[in-house]
Amino acid sequence: MTRECALLLPRVCAALADPRQPGSDDTCLEKLLDWFRLLAKFDPSVELLQNNPCLTEFITSVLALPEPSPSILSFTLRLAGILAASENRFQHLQQEQLLVRLFGRDGPLDSALWKDASVRSGWVNGVHSMVRHQPALHLLYRGGGIDVIFTLQEDPSLFVSSAASQLLVDMLILSVEIETTKPVSPKDCDWPTCAQMIIKRIEDSLRSSSASHVEQSLKLLTNLFGSCRATWTEVLWSGIAKQIESFLMEDTVQAQHMLANLLLRMAWSPVFCDSEGSFWLLVTSALEHLTPVQAGPLAAGLLKLYKCPQDVRIQALTVLLQPMDCILRAASQPLEYAGLLDESISDPITIEGLLSSKSSCASFLCQTLAHLEELLSTFREEKTFRDLPCASLLRSLLTILQLCNGFLSPASPLGSTISRILINCFRVQRSALDVLAELSDLRGCDTLIGNLFDVLLAYLESPNTNPTVLKKTFQATSKWLVRLQELSYSNSQWQHSEKILKDVFLVLQKRLCSPCWEVRDSSLEFLTDMIKRLSDQDEFRQSLLSSEVPRLTENLLEDPESYVRASAVTAVGHLAFITYFAPESPVARNQYNKESTAAKLQEILSTDPEGFPRRAVINIFTEWLSQGCTGQLEDTGQFVSRVIQTVQHDLDWEVRLGGLELIQDFCHQTFCQLGLPQRPDDPISPAVTSPVRENESLQIFCRAKLFSFLFQSLCDCDKALGQRACRILLDLNNHFYPLGTPRDLDKTGDLPVRHSIACLQRTLRQGSLAQTFPTNEVDFEDPESMMLALGTIDLIELYDELNKSSDHVEKSPQSLLEDILATVGTIEENEADCY
Repeated sequence: MTRECALLLPRVCAALADPRQPGSDDTCLEKLLDWFRLLAKFDPSVELLQNNPCLTEFITSVLALPEPSPSILSFTLRLAGILAASENRFQHLQQEQLLVRLFGRDGPLDSALWKDASVRSGWVNGVHSMVRHQPALHLLYRGGGIDVIFTLQEDPSLFVSSAASQLLVDMLILSVEIETTKPVSPKDCDWPTCAQMIIKRIEDSLRSSSASHVEQSLKLLTNLFGSCRATWTEVLWSGIAKQIESFLMEDTVQAQHMLANLLLRMAWSPVFCDSEGSFWLLVTSALEHLTPVQAGPLAAGLLKLYKCPQDVRIQALTVLLQPMDCILRAASQPLEYAGLLDESISDPITIEGLLSSKSSCASFLCQTLAHLEELLSTFREEKTFRDLPCASLLRSLLTILQLCNGFLSPASPLGSTISRILINCFRVQRSALDVLAELSDLRGCDTLIGNLFDVLLAYLESPNTNPTVLKKTFQATSKWLVRLQELSYSNSQWQHSEKILKDVFLVLQKRLCSPCWEVRDSSLEFLTDMIKRLSDQDEFRQSLLSSEVPRLTENLLEDPESYVRASAVTAVGHLAFITYFAPESPVARNQYNKESTAAKLQEILSTDPEGFPRRAVINIFTEWLSQGCTGQLEDTGQFVSRVIQTVQHDLDWEVRLGGLELIQDFCHQTFCQLGLPQRPDDPISPAVTSPVRENESLQIFCRAKLFSFLFQSLCDCDKALGQRACRILLDLNNHFYPLGTPRDLDKTGDLPVRHSIACLQRTLRQGSLAQTFPTNEVDFEDPESMMLALGTIDLIELYDELNKSSDHVEKSPQSLLEDILATVGTIEENEADCY
């Protein structure tokens, strides 16, 4: 602790303990506790208390107050816990009888202040900080603290109850770890005293007739098995397994919904997942006896587990597919389709009951579909899905989508009921389309691709399709079009893909003219996505260019909605790869259209009042540059220069950042075209790295007027820009001054040039606080001046300063204590929260 902090600390303690203070700012007290945590961590010795008696005096004075404020008492409890985390300091505080008065029976437990949730929270957090060693455990279980913590598990405050549950878990783990000398066994006497008390309370609660007691114990066990992987947890489980199993068989037990999470946490523990005993039998029993809604999350979690036994994995997959199977059978004509499953896990009548109930049908289906979508997107390569009945699952998804838009009239009573419930159900439509999109990556669905596009096109064409559902339909259509193109090359029966593409573009033309801006925006995003995925396919390019889509897209550059204009910019930018920049394009030779498109985007960058379209333009220009397309418009350097002159004055920091990314790509391309190395250590012929080529690249950068923007960005109020600009300048510095190269800067340039660079360096040291920038004094287009600037200015120091967090001053210990002292002081103008 610094001398200044040592002098401030007594004043802080005195101010906090002042009975005239009604209470202190909670944020300030939290900051002070954080400070004490750091202090106690770096100085665990008892000398912290001996050298700063004001700490124990503060605790004593708070305890002496007849009615301390709840916030100060809570702070005191937590502070005492932090200080007592060290065994030496614990003994010191015990000698003063402070810990017993804070955490024992004579503490705030029986006072009126205990009714305040902040005091109870402070007590639990203080105990949690303190329990790091055996003496603290003894203090608690001898003083009845464990009973208090179990009571607090049912506290009305969620913060208190969850903290109490986690505290019991940590105490149990600590007790077993530090108080056992040999491996524990199922016999009670082998458990340490504290652990034995906690385990007995858990067992008693599980046998209790109180549903809340059962739930609290199950929560505690879930936390324990989720955080502790020690082998003794198996011994603990052996004593309660029968009681847990009995919950599965009793329909009246309200805590059944918590069993799935408990078993899932255990399955992920190596202690249980590697076992061949009764645990997996209990898991399979849970899959059978839990309700389908409760079993769904358990099944999904088991399928993510690599070491899950194959028979359990198949059973879990069956749980997830059973609702889909029921839908397919209910909506089909008799014996038309075989369904997904040969046998069920849950009672089919239970599944039918959930799907035929208006209150449960949509939520149950959405839960099932969400699990399937997550598993397909994350684990599609796993063997679990190699035997997945893809075609039947796809048929079931299409059935759900047809039921939702009213395009299917089931013959069975159950199917008719489900159809009435699902009609125009947007939640189910969105979820089904998510799964449908993921299925495009699996093989086995090809025979149904015609039916699939019939359903997708029906959704795209229908005026009743909700905008968010339409967006999902576009996403699924894009992925399945990629699959369709793959099939058109490998299987002659899919040559009708041209018709599907034509139908898609006809629908897209209508959607681009929609009065709803969300629909226009989604349509443009869909077009951009298709271009990215399919631009190398001749069939796609021909269908696109023969439609009205390019013209309509360009018209939307003037849309009244800024989001749509931004999406139109992105779409037009990607369209240019097909229409103007592709050599094989029939319109590629139309230079006027190329220049016209670039000019329109440049105008948007210069004049659009909203930031989104301008950001889209700079992103497109950067992509054009990275793809080597700008050289077809005009000299790339002139193109970059014109863009930079516009961007550097933009008020949107993201647009300016995009300009820096454009510069970075331009420098990279320039070095590549001149055959220069990208890094000083790149192997390259000495003949190539001649001073002529180096000077040529520097002249190109100066003509493009890059350096003015780069150096001004170092003083930008937004630190991200300064960091990016400094990184680019460092790369240029390393390029023009490779490691070990003599600089001879004193001989470089005349006196006025060196004077101007010195002025620039002084400005850069002021950073964003600089009032003016020496644009008139420094010639940023002069290669000699810029060479001198790169060699003279300490860019590494600037980079370190830019990367330094602003709180390295504000959060210093002395500054923090001064702020806290001001906040808890009696002067009114100092009572504002400085944070």
